Amino acid sequence: MTPLDGLHWPNRFAALGTDFYTELPAQGLPDPHWVATSPGCAELLGWPADWASRSGALDTFSGNTTWPGMRPLASVYSGHQFGVWAGQLGDGRALWLGEVDAPGGPLELQLKGAGMTPYSRRADGRAVLRSSIREFLCSEAMAALGVPTTRALCITGSHLPVRRETLETAAVVTRVAPSFIRFGHFEHFAHHGQPDALRRLADWFIAHHAPECASAPEPAVALLQKVALQTADLVAHWQAIGFCHGVMNTDNMSLLGLTLDYGPFGFMDAFDPGHICNHSDDRGRYAYARQPGVAFWNLHALAQALMPLLPVATEQEAEASGERLLEAVDAFRGRFASQMLGRMRAKLGLTGEDDGDQALADDFLKLMAASRADFTITFRRLSRALSDPEPLRDLFIDRDALDAWLARWRTRVAPDAEARMLAVNPAVVLRNHLAEGAIQAAQRGDFSEVGRLLKVLSRPFDEPENPADAALPPDWAHSLEVSCSS
Repeated sequence: MTPLDGLHWPNRFAALGTDFYTELPAQGLPDPHWVATSPGCAELLGWPADWASRSGALDTFSGNTTWPGMRPLASVYSGHQFGVWAGQLGDGRALWLGEVDAPGGPLELQLKGAGMTPYSRRADGRAVLRSSIREFLCSEAMAALGVPTTRALCITGSHLPVRRETLETAAVVTRVAPSFIRFGHFEHFAHHGQPDALRRLADWFIAHHAPECASAPEPAVALLQKVALQTADLVAHWQAIGFCHGVMNTDNMSLLGLTLDYGPFGFMDAFDPGHICNHSDDRGRYAYARQPGVAFWNLHALAQALMPLLPVATEQEAEASGERLLEAVDAFRGRFASQMLGRMRAKLGLTGEDDGDQALADDFLKLMAASRADFTITFRRLSRALSDPEPLRDLFIDRDALDAWLARWRTRVAPDAEARMLAVNPAVVLRNHLAEGAIQAAQRGDFSEVGRLLKVLSRPFDEPENPADAALPPDWAHSLEVSCSS
C-alpha cells in the first residue's frame, strides 16, 4: 500500500507509446536523507502535512523504490541550444513518475537527478546538492511571486560523490507540473521525419491541456497562438521582476508557458539591460534585454515543427500554411508589449492609462541603468517615495534627473498607491548570495537555512524579519558565477 491512502499514479503520457519515451527504473541515492520539503507544493497536491514522514516516502523520492502504480520513464525530445540545432536530447537526468489527481487537476511528478537514462549523452544523470537547492528554492519563490512555474516538492540528499567543476554530493529534487512537455518534444518528431508521431503528440496535448483548440479550424495553429500568448505573459512577468532564465533553449521552453529548468538563472542586483546571468553564455544570447526576442525566435522554431500538421501538398498550400503559423506566432509581440506595459504601470502605481506611460517607464529604467540601481530595492523604495523619497534618491547618481522624473511621476500616481505598489514590488527575491548562504550551510550538513529561506520567499511582498534578506548584496556576492552546470 502507498503511505497516502487512495493515491493512484496514472501516466497519460505513457499512452502515446514507446516512440515517445523509455521506461526504466531510477538509480537511487545510497543512504538518503531529507534536505527540504515544500508545504506549499504538498498542499497543491492535496497531500497531508506529514506526507514526508509516511513509510517509504524518503526512498521513493530518492529513486530507491516506487509506490504501487508509479511508472518511471524518460521522454525523448530535441531542440535548439544557443540558437544551434542540437539534435536528439531528452530527459537525461529526469524520470516521470506519474500523475496525481490534485484538487486543481492532474499534476505530474518528476525526479531530477535519479541517474542515467538513454538520453544522458555520456553524462552521469545526477544532480548535485548545490543546483538542487537553487531549483527547489526558486521554483517555490517564483510561485509565491505569481510567476507561472514548475513547482518543487522536496529535495533528498546523499553522500554519493558527483564530479562537476569540483567533487560535490548528489541530490534529487522532485518537480511538479501539469505537464513537462517542451517545444523540443515537437521539434524532435518534426526534424526526424515522423509526422504521424508528431500528430499524435499534438492531438494528445490538445486533448489534455488545450481542449479549446480542438474545435478550431486548424487546431495546430490555435495551439501555437495559445502558446505564443502564454509565453508572452511569462516573459513579461520575468522582465518585470528582473529575472534572467540564463538558458532559453527550445528544449527548456514549456508548452504551458511555465518557467522550466532552473539552471544558471539569476535575479538582477544592479540593473543592467545587458546583464548575463549564465557564465557559459559568452556571447550574451540570453541576456536580460534579449529574453523577449529569444522567446519570439523559439516560437518560430516551434512553428516550423508544427508545419507538417498543416496542408503542404503544393507550394501554394505550404506558403499559406506558413503564413497562418507566422500570424499565430506574431500574437506574441502585441501581447508582450501590453503585458509589459501593464506590469510597469502596476509597479509604478499609475492610475488608468495615458499615452505617456511607456515613456515614463522607459525613462525610469534608463535612470536605473545609468546608476546601476538595484532592481528589486529601487522599485520597493519607489513604492514609498510619495511619503519619503530620500531612500530612493540614495540609489541614484544623478539625483536632479531623478527628481525631474519624480515630478512627472507624481502627476500620474494615485495618492493611495503605496499599498498597491508594495503588493507587486517584492521585498525579497532569491538573490544568488542568499541561495549561496543556504547552499554552503547545507554542504556542511545544516539544512535549516534552506527551510528558513523557503519561508521568507513564500511571502516575498512582506518585509522579512531579518533585514539582510532584503538588503543590498554584500561585496562578495559580485564574484558569484553560475553556469550551465548550475
